[in-house]
Amino acid sequence: TTSKMPCKLLNLCEYETHKLVRIQSARLGSLKWTFNGVILMFICIVMFWNKEYQEHDYVVSSVTAKVKGVAMTSLPDVGDIVWDVVDYSGPSQGKNSFFVVTNVIVTKNQRQGKCPEVEWVQTGACVKFDVKQKTCEVSTWCPIETKKTPPKPALLASAENFTVLIKNNIRFPNFNFIRRNILPEMTDSYLKHCQFNRRTDPWCPIFRLGDIVQEARENFSEMAVEGGVIGIQIKWDCNLDGFLRNCLPKYSFRRLDEKESNRTLSPGLNLRFARYQTEKGVGERTLFKAFGIRFDVMVFGKAGKFSIIQLIIYIGSTLSYYALVSFIQMFSFNFFLKFNILTGKEAYIDCDFPQTTLFIDWLIGTSCFSKEARQNYSEKKVESVQDRQQV
Repeated sequence: TTSKMPCKLLNLCEYETHKLVRIQSARLGSLKWTFNGVILMFICIVMFWNKEYQEHDYVVSSVTAKVKGVAMTSLPDVGDIVWDVVDYSGPSQGKNSFFVVTNVIVTKNQRQGKCPEVEWVQTGACVKFDVKQKTCEVSTWCPIETKKTPPKPALLASAENFTVLIKNNIRFPNFNFIRRNILPEMTDSYLKHCQFNRRTDPWCPIFRLGDIVQEARENFSEMAVEGGVIGIQIKWDCNLDGFLRNCLPKYSFRRLDEKESNRTLSPGLNLRFARYQTEKGVGERTLFKAFGIRFDVMVFGKAGKFSIIQLIIYIGSTLSYYALVSFIQMFSFNFFLKFNILTGKEAYIDCDFPQTTLFIDWLIGTSCFSKEARQNYSEKKVESVQDRQQV
């Protein structure tokens, strides 16, 4: 007897197994297949919406840009200057970027010499800077650049009418698929007259600079004064499946730099370049501090193609959802029956507790007045079997 006590106390000598109860009920069967249908519909919607049956690859691309336009400005102490693509493009801005000058500060007739300033190479001499103050003498290009604030309105505000042709070549290596944003159906005559418009011509690769800035929700005239950075985003979302094949670029635009002068130490964007000449055998230059807009072209993309392996993996990963059907059914059925245990009553359908039997009666088609309704549910689910050696 003593040796049997640990087994009874710790349940070490007991084993549990499941017993199946089959309930003939149209309502319970309908509930089961309703849950199955909802889960199947959810799996199919997710599969087609996210294209889970496809293998995916990411884009590899290259970008070139060609700006066109001519502008004329009248600069103080300089006169009329015609600006073409060589003048307003400035130095190279790096990969997938181009720069357009919109405003300038000009310092003309600079020569190598000595003049007053606090920056540059100091000579050690103290000279007059203006009527009220003196400063150190430096060796540099004289006269120095003194004006700090760009003119308003911008001198090259007409640059908003310039156009740019953006050529984007893409490739998806895993599928050996190559494409470019100049689509096969675009002819030379079409490219000579087309201009990007989100509603009427969303795939034309030629953009008016003013339209780009407007699409980024900015004002070109205001932005042209100090300059800034605009991002041109090209997104490729390609479906490479047979008759559903679709691979077209989608363009979007946004400003990338901080435009508020009071929130940044150096707002806008500017750079310097010079034009050199010789006057009476002496080398001179005209210095341009150019403010402008840099356009960064960024390409994103993903392509998908049907793969039987991906489909099998997705189906296998979703089979576990069907376990929810059995769980929800068993939970809802057991909840109303086991409520009697919490009230201290036996775990069978009792007509004295109509709040616990109304749902079950309706679900399995029984009645509180029938003998079957009073059968102990726990005895149907769990059967106690004693070890013959203990008897």
